[in-house]
Amino acid sequence: MTDVLKRPKDVGLHTPLRLAVAAAVAFPDGSMTASGLRRENARGRLIIERIAGKDYTTLFYIERMRDLCRVKAKEPGSSSRLLDETRPAVLPTEQPGSSGTTVGTSAQAALQMKLRPRSKS
Repeated sequence: MTDVLKRPKDVGLHTPLRLAVAAAVAFPDGSMTASGLRRENARGRLIIERIAGKDYTTLFYIERMRDLCRVKAKEPGSSSRLLDETRPAVLPTEQPGSSGTTVGTSAQAALQMKLRPRSKS
């Protein structure tokens, strides 16, 4: 949550603040602007209240936005760590390397028929 020491004493978590003021209070380093908060609203991550044509939000809504924007850590593609459960081995129904041929003339048999000398009739 927003550190109580960093925000003005008269501003609570649910106090409506103009977007520029809310950005300045919640992001004191100046890295967020009113425009950035509007973009987050357009993406559905920040609630903005429009009162008398002016946009307001609260520090509570900004905290919710930050939770929604949190980047999840990627899981490694492979590791030597054992899995929580052992999966049963799946055995193939046919032996590896064996293959069947379709019923009818194979391509190789058709080629051999073409290459045979014609019999004299």
